[in-house]
Amino acid sequence: MTGKIRIGVSGWRYSPWRGNFYPKGLAQSRELHYASRVFESIELNGSFYSLQWPTSYAQWAEQTPEGFVFAIKGSRYITHMLKLRNIETALANFFASGLFELGDKLGPLLWQFPAMTRFDPELFDAFFSILPRTTGEAMWIACAHDDRPKGRVCLEPLDDFPLRHAVEVRHASFETPEFIALLERHNMAFVVADTPNPWPKFEGVTADFAYMRLHGATELYQSRYTHEELAHYATLMRGWADSGRDVYCYFDNTDKLHAPDNAQELMEMLGLRVPWQGASVAEKRACAATRNASG
Repeated sequence: MTGKIRIGVSGWRYSPWRGNFYPKGLAQSRELHYASRVFESIELNGSFYSLQWPTSYAQWAEQTPEGFVFAIKGSRYITHMLKLRNIETALANFFASGLFELGDKLGPLLWQFPAMTRFDPELFDAFFSILPRTTGEAMWIACAHDDRPKGRVCLEPLDDFPLRHAVEVRHASFETPEFIALLERHNMAFVVADTPNPWPKFEGVTADFAYMRLHGATELYQSRYTHEELAHYATLMRGWADSGRDVYCYFDNTDKLHAPDNAQELMEMLGLRVPWQGASVAEKRACAATRNASG
């Protein structure tokens, strides 16, 4: 069975996109609605910086179409501040904060580590071991939350289904077969991260799915990918999908408007359905109607 390829962007609220990727006049409150008709998946960044509200997750689920999937960035409080030590309560708070409101739109969880974090086999093995592999397991973890998310928790998944986890590391000490073996043992995806920075680059697969983040090949978070560079990644993604693995790919070269364009170009390369063509026209008509009504 061929795996499913989902291509999207990291985040959706960027002012330079307004009037470029987003039609002029599109209300900011409609940006997720618009972007989720262009891409089948988007990486959610807010969860990395702070605990979100269940009402927010519920709104995001409501604004996106059936079949859409969010990739969720894990809390930096766990990865950057606690540095994976004594994280049980923080992990409970994270899962209690509303993720279950997404229902079957809850996709893979991304755990991103800072460049100063070195590979510690015992520490990472312990972390991978306590991560929940189903929403049912996540529910039991969430029940141990403390007062930090008090009054804004969601502890009941809409259904019990598998959870996937991906890891993005940025220190050279992870360039070792021991780390690859650890990921494979826990079915954790090694994020294929493209960047001009000297971060570990691994284009193999360590799990039953693949996860890619394209940050910009020559200028971090900004440079546009060439047709040849995209063709390389298209070949990789076809191979992973042909082996039966689902593939998630997110463009993070956002500042100069390249992420949406590059993502759509890669979709076309792979012969994927590009739903934005019809949706874009509908959105523009709606925007024009709104402006005419108010003018």
